[in-house]
Amino acid sequence: MHPILFQRERFLFYLSAWLVVATIIAALAERSTELTWGEAFLMTIPMSLLYAFVCLTSFYLCRAYPLSRTAYPRLFVIYLAASALSSSLWVMTARGWAVALRAGTGFPELTGPNENLVHLFFLNGILLFLLSVFMHYLMIAVDESLEREKQALQQSVFAREAELRALRAQIHPHFLFNSLNSISALTTVNPAGAREMSLRLANFLRKTLKFGSAEKVPLAEELALTEDYLAIEKTRFGERLRFEQSIDESALNCLIPPLILQPLVENAVTHGIAQLPDGGTIRLSGNVNRGTLRITVENPVDPDYVPSKKGGVGMENVKRRLAATHGSAGSLHCSRSGQTFVAELTAPAEVVPR
Repeated sequence: MHPILFQRERFLFYLSAWLVVATIIAALAERSTELTWGEAFLMTIPMSLLYAFVCLTSFYLCRAYPLSRTAYPRLFVIYLAASALSSSLWVMTARGWAVALRAGTGFPELTGPNENLVHLFFLNGILLFLLSVFMHYLMIAVDESLEREKQALQQSVFAREAELRALRAQIHPHFLFNSLNSISALTTVNPAGAREMSLRLANFLRKTLKFGSAEKVPLAEELALTEDYLAIEKTRFGERLRFEQSIDESALNCLIPPLILQPLVENAVTHGIAQLPDGGTIRLSGNVNRGTLRITVENPVDPDYVPSKKGGVGMENVKRRLAATHGSAGSLHCSRSGQTFVAELTAPAEVVPR
C-alpha cells in the first residue's frame, strides 16, 4: 500500500507541493522561452500534476532496493536510469500536450526558443524523480520507526496487562491461605464460629471471583467488599476487632483496582489486631484533594511485635499493582509511629463515567 495515496493528509500535502513545483517550472519557462505567463501555466500545471503520479512509482523501487541491503553504486545506476526514463516519457507526453494545445488554442510550436521548454522538462524531470526517491526513503524510515515504537508500546501494554493478571491471581490464594489458617485455629476453641466463618468465607469468595476480574471498580464497591472481609474476621476476633470508616462523598465514585484495600485491611488484622490481647480499632479514611485520591488505613500495633517479613506478600502486591496501573502517580506508603501503623494509598482520582 502506497503511504501517500492511501493517506488523505499526505496526499493533499503532496499535491500542494507539486502545485508549487509547477509554479516554479512555469516561471522558468516564461523566462527561458517566448511563452506568456498564461501559456506557461497552461503547459506546466497539467504536466506537473501528471508527473507527480509518475514519481510516486519510485516508492516501489525504494521498497525493492532498501538502503541497508543495496550497494550504493547499484543504487546510483538504478535511479539514474529510472529518472532518465521517467523524464524522457514526461518530455514525450509534454510534446503531445503541446500539439493538443496548438490544435485547440493556437499554442506556439516547441521550436526555436521554445525548444528550451523541452530541455527544462527533461532536466527538472530527472531532479524531481531523484527528489521523490529521497522523499520515499525518508518516509519509509519514518514509518518503520513509528511502527517499531508502536510495537514496543504494544509489548509494554501486553506485559503490564500480564503482570496485572498475575498480581490479581495472587490475591485469592494468599487470602484463602490466611483464612483457612484462621478457620483451623477456631475449630478447636470455637467450632460454631469456625462453621460460621466457613460460610461467610464461601460467600465472600463467590463475590470476589466476579469482582476481581474487573480492571477498575468504584471505591464504594471496594469498601463494601472490605466490610464483608472484616465481618469474616470478626467471627474469630469478636469484640477485639473494631472498625471505623470516614470516607468523603467525593471519593466514593473514584475508580481503583479491585481488591486493592483488602490486603491493607488484612495486614492491619494480621499484624495489628491479632497481636494485641485487647485488640483495637482499624480506621479507614479517604478523600480527594487536587485530583488525587488518598486512602489511609490505621491500626494499633504491639510495639514489641516484629513481623517475620516486612510488608508481606499482600502489601507488596498492592505496590506493584499501583505501579503497573498508574505508574509513578500511584503509590503505597507505610509508616509506624509508636503503637500505630499507617498505610497510605494514593492514586489519580478517576471518577466513574456517567
